[in-house]
Order: sequence, then structure tokens, then C-alpha cells
Amino acid sequence: MGNRRKLKAKTAAGAPPKGIAIYHDMKVYENFERAAKRIFECVQAAQRNKPGAPRFLYLDIQGHRNEQGGFDHDAFELMQDFLLGFLGSYLSEISTPLFRVGMPGPQRNDLPDVLEIGYPDDGSDYGYEVSQLDLKPREREPADRKSPPTVRAIADYLGLDDPGCLICWRTPVERAHVVPASLGGSMDVRNFALLCKEHHAEAPDVADAESFWAWVDYAELRDSADKWLEAPDDLKEWLVGNGVKVGIGRRESTSFFSAVRRELKSLYGWGESDLRAVDWQDLMDEFHQVMEMATGKHFSIEKKISTHAWAYHVALQRCTGKGGRSMPISSLGEDLRGIGGLDGPDGVD
Repeated sequence: MGNRRKLKAKTAAGAPPKGIAIYHDMKVYENFERAAKRIFECVQAAQRNKPGAPRFLYLDIQGHRNEQGGFDHDAFELMQDFLLGFLGSYLSEISTPLFRVGMPGPQRNDLPDVLEIGYPDDGSDYGYEVSQLDLKPREREPADRKSPPTVRAIADYLGLDDPGCLICWRTPVERAHVVPASLGGSMDVRNFALLCKEHHAEAPDVADAESFWAWVDYAELRDSADKWLEAPDDLKEWLVGNGVKVGIGRRESTSFFSAVRRELKSLYGWGESDLRAVDWQDLMDEFHQVMEMATGKHFSIEKKISTHAWAYHVALQRCTGKGGRSMPISSLGEDLRGIGGLDGPDGVD
């Protein structure tokens, strides 16, 4: 009996670490860059928390459909090129809507410290061309519709069981054009989001669909703590006890331009040096051109923080030559920590 106890103890001590499940739901408002960055951060967190443990990645995808009903370029690239082509060697198994595969060979644990995403110079359609200020919808061949889709149809496309605001989950919701109809936006279901009245009034009216979705992503993180305001009291108590912030509280009052500056920093990654690097008159000339050619007006709102921030972002790029294409990849993790309940990488169990 004594030998058996010793054998059991030895076996338990030498057993391999239990596996860790990593789940990510690629929302319609995430593009390839943001989804890849977040999944990578989850895998890094899993390695830190349980070094060497087998890692099992589960991916769901909402929206991101092409004209044929299959997955669009960003979703397919995430599954095929990023997960299988790059990240797979640091995982034991990958499950996606298209495949489930156990990775051959032992799992590597020497993850890079930083994920660097490059763009091939092959004429591929990445980002928004700031020199042209053209219409840039997500759907390449929109459905030939004369009227907007129903709320139920939009909710189904977005992967929602019940219609609710993508940002705060509240109801009732309104149908929000991604690219405004006044700029040539279509009635295709892929050109719609569901937002509450307040967030619809805040959303940008711009020619670039990906910038609209990037703003929804930003606002969802900023206001995420408000999702729990209407939860049962016992659930709120449990959430608070586990370090989840419930309710963002009263926002600090600030001027319109201060709010625009904050969005430039948080959503578009501009620093003080960038904001000081251009001649003010040159910037304003470009800003007014962008506003005239590539933004719209919704609800007769003369000034929207989100629209102005996007226009300044594009104008700054046009002034500085900081790249011909705009690709918002926010620095939300640091700027919003403690504001909207963002505490770290999401989805590691």
C-alpha cells in the first residue's frame, strides 16, 4: 500500500500540465488586424499563466460574409493565413467554423514578444486611401435593394439572438448605416449595424466602412461596463466581486475639441508629437476638404466627435505623408483601462 501511494504521488507530480482553452469571437466590428492582435495576446497570456500547457484555440465569427455567403477576406485570412500559417505552431489544436485540426508536432512555447503585421506591396486593397477620399464600403458587390433590411435580418447577420445595441446591449435599437446613404452607402445588410439611439447619434458618418466598425469597437470597449447596468442585483454583486466594473459612471466633462483629441489618441494612435508636427493652417485646409468630400451629416447633427476625429486623422495623414492608407488599430488597451472595465486580454479560460 505504501509503495502504491508513492507511485501515485510520483505520477501526479510528473503529469503534464492540463490544457488551456482560448476562445475568441470575431465580431463584425473586428477586422483582421484587431482580431489577430487579440488572439495573439490571449495565447501570450495562456503561456504566462500556464507555461507549456497544451493550448486549444476556439474561434467563432459573426458577420464577415461575402457576396456568395462565404466568409469575407478578413475572416478567411485570419483562419487560413494567421491561425494555420503562423500561430498554429504555438497551439495544440485549432477549431474554427471551417475546420478543426490537431497541429502536427510538439507545441512551441517560444512566442514572439510582439506581433508585427505587414502588408504586401502587390496592389491588394488594404486600408483607406487617404489621397483619394473615395467611398470604401466593406461589401464589394452590394445587394440591389431599395429599402433597408429588417432589424431581424440585421441581427441575424450580426450573430445576435435578439436585437440589441452592439455597444451597450440596450434596447430598443435603430438601424445604423455603416457608410451613410448620403455618401453612396448601400441598403445591403452588410452596410448596417444595430445601435441604441444614443450611440447611433455618436457614430461617425464617414466614407470608410472599416473606420465606422473601428469606432464601434472602440466605443464598445469604452462603454462596456454599462452592459451590466440592467443585470439582476445578484449578478452585479458577483461581477463586482470578481473585479468587473459595473457602470462607467459620470464621464468627465470636456470640450468638444478635447474629446476629438482623445479619440485621435485612443482610436487612431496619434501622440502629442504627431499633433504638433503639422502647420495648423495646412491641417485645417485638409480637414475641411475631407469633411466636404468624405463625410456626411446624420440627424442634422452639425458636429460629431467621431466624424471630426476621423476627418482630422485623415487630414493629418494627408499633411504628414504618414502613409497613403489609413488603418485604425487603436491603443485602447492602455487608454481605456479602468474607464470601460477593460482589464486585459479577453477569452482565456
